Amino acid sequence: MFDLIVENATLASGDSVVDIAVKDGRILAIEPNIAADALRRVSAKGCLVCPPFVDAHFHMDATLSLGMPRMNVSGTLLEGIGLWGELKPILTFDGLVERALRYCDLAVSKGLLAIRSHVDVSDPRLLTAEAMIAVREQVKPYIDLQLVAFPQDGYFRAPGAVELLRRALDMGLDVVGGIPHFERTMADGKASVEALCRIAADRGLPVDMHCDESDDPQSRHVETLVEQSMRHGLQGRVAGSHLTSMHSMDNYYVSKLIPLMAEADLQVIANPLINITLQGRHDTYPKRRGQTRVPELMAGGLNVAFGHDCVMDPWYSMGSGDMLEVASMGLHVAQMTSRDAMRQCFDAVTVNAARAIGLTDYGIEVGKRADMVVLQAADPIEAIRLRANRLHVIRGGRIIAENPPQVATLNLPGRPASVNPASYAPAHQ
Repeated sequence: MFDLIVENATLASGDSVVDIAVKDGRILAIEPNIAADALRRVSAKGCLVCPPFVDAHFHMDATLSLGMPRMNVSGTLLEGIGLWGELKPILTFDGLVERALRYCDLAVSKGLLAIRSHVDVSDPRLLTAEAMIAVREQVKPYIDLQLVAFPQDGYFRAPGAVELLRRALDMGLDVVGGIPHFERTMADGKASVEALCRIAADRGLPVDMHCDESDDPQSRHVETLVEQSMRHGLQGRVAGSHLTSMHSMDNYYVSKLIPLMAEADLQVIANPLINITLQGRHDTYPKRRGQTRVPELMAGGLNVAFGHDCVMDPWYSMGSGDMLEVASMGLHVAQMTSRDAMRQCFDAVTVNAARAIGLTDYGIEVGKRADMVVLQAADPIEAIRLRANRLHVIRGGRIIAENPPQVATLNLPGRPASVNPASYAPAHQ
C-alpha cells in the first residue's frame, strides 16, 4: 500500500509516461503502470512532473514592503538602497514575520519549495535575523529556507558590521554573505572577500556573495572570490550572485576568468528580472541590460542558477513568486532560444538552483524525498512559454496546493466550446 501514486507523468527528461509511487514521504518507484494500491491516486494526464522550483537568491526580509515608508520614484538601485535605509529603523518583528509568511504562502502556490534568502545584518538590533529564523522554523515542514548573513551596508564600510555578522552567524544563519563592490575602495572590497571566506572556512559554512553587481567592467571581485575559494578548500560551496559587471568586461579578460571560475567550481546565480531593471541606468543608447554571460558560463562548465531576488520591495515593485517568469526573462535577455538552451533555463530554476544552494535530497528519483510539481504543460519549454498552471504541489508525498486546469470557455459560432492553452504544444517538442 503506497501513500500516493502520481499516474501518467511525463518527466523533464522526456522519458515515456510513468507512474510515481510514494511511501512515508519518499519516492519508492518510478515505472509505467504501477498497479499497487494507494491511499490516493492523482493522474497527471501526461503533463510534466518536475521537482519543486528553487529560488537561489532572494531577500525575504524586504519582500512585500512596497510603499513603506514611500515609493521608489526613480526605480533605481541607489534610491532603493536609500529607501531600505529609511525603512530599517521602523521595521518590527511581527511585520517582518507576517510579510515573509505571506510570501511563503504565495511561493507554495507556485511550486517554489526551496529559497535562499539574504538577510540584512547591518542593523544593531539584528531584528531581521531574529524574524527570518522564526520564519525558517515555521515553514520548515513545507519550504527549505536558507538564510545568508548579509552585511548589506558593507563589511568594512558600516560601523560595527564585523561584530554584527559574527553575532548573526552565532544566532544560526546558514551562509556567509558579502558585498565587496559596496566597500569604499577596491582594496577594501578585496579584503572583505578574504575575511569572509576565512570566516566561512573556519565555521564550515558555504559562501554566497553579492559580487560585482555593477556596470563597471573594472569591478573584478569575482577573481578574488575564486582565489579565496581555492585557498580555503571551499570549491563547490561558494556562489557569486549577480556578477553583472561581466556583461561589460572585455572578451579577452572573460576568456581568462571563466576557466578560473570553473576550476573553483564557483556557483553562479543570475537574477534576470532585477539585473535588467537596475543595470544600465547611466546609459543612453545603446543601453546595457546587465545580466551576466549566462550561455557562455554554462558552455564553460559552470553551474548557473536563476534567482527572483525581489518581490514588491524597495528595489522592484513587481514580481509574482513565479520562477517560470524568472526563467522566461533569463531566456529572452540571454537570447537562449534554441531548444536545448530553453531547457537549460528551466534547469536554472530547478536542478541547477538546487545544486547552487547545496540541496541533496532533491529530484524525481527513487529514494529522494517526494517533493514534486505537476504542471499543466507538455514539457519544460511549454512550461516556460505558458507560465504553466501548477495542478498539484507535493511535499513529502502530501499534496499541499492544487489548482484546477486552466481552460477558457468560448461562445463563438462554429468554434470549439473551450480553449486549453496546454494543447498548443507541437508534437515534436
